[in-house]
Amino acid sequence: MKVLILSTVWLEPNSTAAGSRMLQIIQLFQQHHWSVHYASTAAESAFAVDLKSIDVEKHHVSVNDSAFDSMIQELAPDIVVFDRFMVEEQFGWRVAKFTPNALRVLDTEDLHCLRYARQLAVQEKRTFREEDVRSDTAIREVAAIYRSDLSVMISSVEMELLQRVFNVDAALLHYLPFMVDVEDEKPLKSFSERQHFISIGNFHHAPNLDSVKYLKSEIWPRIRVRLPHSELHVYGAYPTQQVLEMNDPSNGFLVKGRAEDAVEAIGNARVLLAPLRFGAGLKGKLLDAMLCGTPSITTSIGAEAMHGALPWNGFIADDHSEFAEKAVQLYCDETLWNVCQHKGFAILKSQFEKHLHADSFIDRLEGVMNSLSQHRNKNFIGQMLQHHTLRSTEYMSRWIEAKNGG
Repeated sequence: MKVLILSTVWLEPNSTAAGSRMLQIIQLFQQHHWSVHYASTAAESAFAVDLKSIDVEKHHVSVNDSAFDSMIQELAPDIVVFDRFMVEEQFGWRVAKFTPNALRVLDTEDLHCLRYARQLAVQEKRTFREEDVRSDTAIREVAAIYRSDLSVMISSVEMELLQRVFNVDAALLHYLPFMVDVEDEKPLKSFSERQHFISIGNFHHAPNLDSVKYLKSEIWPRIRVRLPHSELHVYGAYPTQQVLEMNDPSNGFLVKGRAEDAVEAIGNARVLLAPLRFGAGLKGKLLDAMLCGTPSITTSIGAEAMHGALPWNGFIADDHSEFAEKAVQLYCDETLWNVCQHKGFAILKSQFEKHLHADSFIDRLEGVMNSLSQHRNKNFIGQMLQHHTLRSTEYMSRWIEAKNGG
């Protein structure tokens, strides 16, 4: 089996949760002895994984460039994975035209229309309404889901929303959260060996930037009054100048930038703070905190779809005053802290243990491939959208290529 992954970014598992998850998927493919190719439209990244070192073949591709057509025909992949719906828009029609028998898989990462709708509600200082997701972004994203043979969803909440709000057939969706190997005997620092709070998240991601601003203005001052010698260490790849200017050592608000080793940084902290006011998908930072035995305080959006019916490994608070109060309580109470740490281990084992999800994903891919013609025939809306896309997107792309002298 040969898999081609198409993306607008290079693989940066130490910078983003999306990169970490994609690496998990690549490793799963390789464990089944599938060869993996990775193609991106992006410029080289200094922080990207050396794909050759993990036995993945790298390709540079361009949008609106017919050179891609001959490349994919020569490669002849069995499976093509689109990393986010925008990539399916750019390359889906070419894949369908030049490798029609390849299984087309969309990895949504998170449901963008949901994240943007929640962000708009925060910006407009109002309560999010589910009808907010019915947007231009949703039209594009759901169309990409219908055009694909299978869409991989990281969140069970988003799986349910797509079926209920947009009537997407469950046959087009597959639930695949983060996958981890939970180690029972992993050595972790104790309560007394840890100090300070931590916040971490890639600053290219709007929810993380908003979260740090919210920490700085509303939450950290309340914690600092109660714990005058505590510090908040703010980590994240690609910090903006605005973020760097938030650095305030006199008040214990320390902007550290990119973490050389995120796991080590989280494992040294006593409590992780993630006051996410909007977002979607699953939060890699909260998963990493559980793996490091670091209890966390987050919001209902932060914890969404992550813990099933189990109690959170810390507290969930949407009010900034309550958030600060719970953070102080968890930071100071060793007995409570230890209880919350073990709640995190329970969540990992019940929700994210690799063996719960890995084989079923491979089985699903192989099952759809083995009945691809019947699968596509049942997806009439997808066939209809693909038909019109080949006549609109294709000719627009060819016009742009010709205009650019291609």
